[in-house]
Amino acid sequence: MADEPTQPLPNGEDTLPAVGVISQYVKDLSFENPNAPAVFQWEGQPQIDVNFNIGNEQVGEGVYEVAVKINVVAKSADQTAFQVELVYAGLFAIRNIPEEQLAPILLAQGPAMLFPFARRVLADAVRDGGFPPLMLDPIDFGALFMQQAELAAQQADAGQSAEGNA
Repeated sequence: MADEPTQPLPNGEDTLPAVGVISQYVKDLSFENPNAPAVFQWEGQPQIDVNFNIGNEQVGEGVYEVAVKINVVAKSADQTAFQVELVYAGLFAIRNIPEEQLAPILLAQGPAMLFPFARRVLADAVRDGGFPPLMLDPIDFGALFMQQAELAAQQADAGQSAEGNA
């Protein structure tokens, strides 16, 4: 019986959970090459610092925006070779999913779907700035989400323990 497909209710209401990408887009892109043209004569490889942030917000009924923010700074000695800030976002339609189950979709699955496209935009921006394309390593957003959830649970437990001892 478990193999039978679920049918909509007789009144036509569809109760199946669904997640779909409506659109994806560059929300913000900034590339700075403050020491050009001298930077192209520098010797050695720059130190590259990459930071990520994931955000989301509900923008309509059943519609959420997920944004992956990537900030990259490349420095040689005390000078900046280049700096890139990218916010790559997508609109996701989500229906028939309980509120308590939205976090993994918005903070893990959504960013995982957006990341390959953000990675390409970032690589192209760096290449267009006169540098070799910066190819970021793949990211396991699911594992990051689980780590953050475990950390939040530990902090919540520690907070409750501290309150109990007060």
